[in-house]
Amino acid sequence: MKYSPDARPERWLGSLALAIISLISLGNVVTRYVTGGSLAFTEEFSVFLLVVLSFAGASVALRRNGHIRIGMVERALPPGPRKALIFFQGLCGACVLGLIVWFGGKLTWEEYQWGSLSPGLGLPQWWYLLWLPLLAVAMLVRLVQQTLDRLSGRLANEP
Repeated sequence: MKYSPDARPERWLGSLALAIISLISLGNVVTRYVTGGSLAFTEEFSVFLLVVLSFAGASVALRRNGHIRIGMVERALPPGPRKALIFFQGLCGACVLGLIVWFGGKLTWEEYQWGSLSPGLGLPQWWYLLWLPLLAVAMLVRLVQQTLDRLSGRLANEP
């Protein structure tokens, strides 16, 4: 049986975000055609949902070992150094995602404390920003899973 890792919550979240973006955009096009004006909230929500979709999709790609990378060096190395390189790749990715979690969480907290409102609709800005550290944590979890799977040989080194 072939090992097939999955990231179901992120798939659902990404699918939901894409469906809502499509509906909002369609509604905006119809409204603009019928009335000559557009719906005010569409751009703000669409940008927010696009960020959610991007992070959710990146998390799914991490879990499925679908991110692109240059595998020439990995293929050229013997098993021991190859595992060290895989570990190093995972560590570098974890550092970047850890920084996103830390600074995204810090920004979200500051926006909450300041009571900043979004420019378009006047909603609390932290509602939008909260998804950045949360989805970066999801990506971090998927990165750890992918790295452990690659190190144990459950996942092929090539996507």
